[in-house]
Amino acid sequence: MKIQASNPKREEIKDEFKWKLEHIYESVELWEEDFKKVKNMVNKLSEYNDRIAESSDNLLESIKLSANMSRLFEKLHVYAHMKSHENTANSFYQSLADRADALGIELEAKSSFMMPEIISISDDDMEKFYKENNELGFYKRYLDEIRRMKPYVLSKNEEEILAMAGELAQAPGNIFDMYNNADIKFPMVKNDDGKEIELTKGRYMALVESSNREVRKNAYTALYSTYKNHRNTLAAMLNANVKANIFNAKVRKYKSAREAAMFPDNVPIEVYDNLIDTIHNKMHLMYRYMALRKKLLGLDELQMYDIYAPMVKDVNIEIPYAEAKDTVKKGLSLLGEEYVNLLDEAYENGWIDVYENQGKISGAYSWGCYDSHPYVLMNYNDTLDSMFTLAHELGHAMHSYYSDKNQDYVYSQYKIFVAEVASTTNEALLMDYMLKNTQDKKLKMYLLNHYLEQFRATVYRQTMFAEFEKVIHEKVESGESLTADLLSEIYANLNKQYYGPDVEMDEYIEMEWARIPHFYSSFYVYKYATGFSAAIALSSKIINQEEGARSRYLEFLKSGGADYPIELLRKAGVDMTTPEPIEKALMVFENLLNEMENMVQ
Repeated sequence: MKIQASNPKREEIKDEFKWKLEHIYESVELWEEDFKKVKNMVNKLSEYNDRIAESSDNLLESIKLSANMSRLFEKLHVYAHMKSHENTANSFYQSLADRADALGIELEAKSSFMMPEIISISDDDMEKFYKENNELGFYKRYLDEIRRMKPYVLSKNEEEILAMAGELAQAPGNIFDMYNNADIKFPMVKNDDGKEIELTKGRYMALVESSNREVRKNAYTALYSTYKNHRNTLAAMLNANVKANIFNAKVRKYKSAREAAMFPDNVPIEVYDNLIDTIHNKMHLMYRYMALRKKLLGLDELQMYDIYAPMVKDVNIEIPYAEAKDTVKKGLSLLGEEYVNLLDEAYENGWIDVYENQGKISGAYSWGCYDSHPYVLMNYNDTLDSMFTLAHELGHAMHSYYSDKNQDYVYSQYKIFVAEVASTTNEALLMDYMLKNTQDKKLKMYLLNHYLEQFRATVYRQTMFAEFEKVIHEKVESGESLTADLLSEIYANLNKQYYGPDVEMDEYIEMEWARIPHFYSSFYVYKYATGFSAAIALSSKIINQEEGARSRYLEFLKSGGADYPIELLRKAGVDMTTPEPIEKALMVFENLLNEMENMVQ
């Protein structure tokens, strides 16, 4: 990994490696003009309060105004925040971002009347409105999506009470965030150099990936011992969150908290159950992977703190950005000439902010607005991971580009359920290209290790998390209380089931439930596993050049939110209501296992 002696200032980075946000706004003065326009638009929208259901014209006008207001606000919001991300120490753009956030809160409050009023329109009146006003027909899917929620929307007074109780429902998650990010303190541990350092959540992963087993063990023990010291408090937080989910579901007359979480995406419950059942049927593949890990690490006993250690050592891969761009293009060439030309457009015309600079936000993302091309933020550092991150974020960018170019604004946003499909498809295509074009045995094993870990972490582990959420909610729905002992027992049993006989269980891993923030965004993690599985299934079809696979996939990218996510994936060639896509993804996992096992015999 290439690390510069000092982190450069923003102005020291060459312009060719910076994104061009002037494509959104050429000046702050233009941003200010649009800010005023949005303020005027939200006041204009307020005039439709209690009047939407009066006529088809009022309904149409309010929808158009709301969409135009949201579209312009998105532009303001994205620009202000992306400018602030260039240098978080720049107080001017931090202030701009704060103003955009405040405006967003105002918009949400002043437009909150729309959904209840649209839902209040009777079916007969809605049909009459469609007949009266042909233009309203374009928004039928938009309106149907809102009105689909009708069975679960309460009276205006009841909704008001629930809204007022919203902060109480969010309290368990907020308390956990404060505990987990501000209050928790971990002990000192030794790093690879034998130096005493304070353990943090950020440092934990680097320590458990160490080739020094003692370093891994000490970091693991220190982390989970700390959570274990507060096990009863943490159990009370999670129990309160589960109860809040169940309360909300019962009040709205959903059959379960899980149904309440999945209904907005229109994803059937069987998608969740199919995922768990299919993984259960393929546990032997995970067990084989753990046995292989044990063999390659040369261990008599494989402990949970050995799970993240690299199986292939002493591989130093340096990939400069120019080489990464070229390799990504070659890897994604199966998606066709137009797609590759768009990659060139992204590389050459200010879509990507490449390198780290002083004050720049960490990590990577793809963002943008409907009226601009997408953007990608990177902190590229010449590693294999950086190159795969580039491919991943470009997947998001291309999904947004195609959706925005082919859909009206109100249908351009795709759901979270499919958000990781395009990014993971890109990674899978790139990995396939690299494996087929790598002759060096050690490098090939390193790549296989990287890919196998993605399956373990994203398919198996996230499914285990999803099953844990399902079990604990069902326990409370049947009248049980989630004590620390019960949570630890459930988690320990699942961990043993998912990792198998070659992994030793201990008193610490049973506390992993206590450190997972996603458990406070309930029934979310299954989307990681389903999205990854769908992407692997789709990329396999493209790699095998199945007739129509590429064109169907590109149509999926162009569809945005024009249909429900399950339907969009079905049209692309994967039916997530069946086990088949997950089974096909795990066939890829099995083939990778076979290849690596053969290489170490």
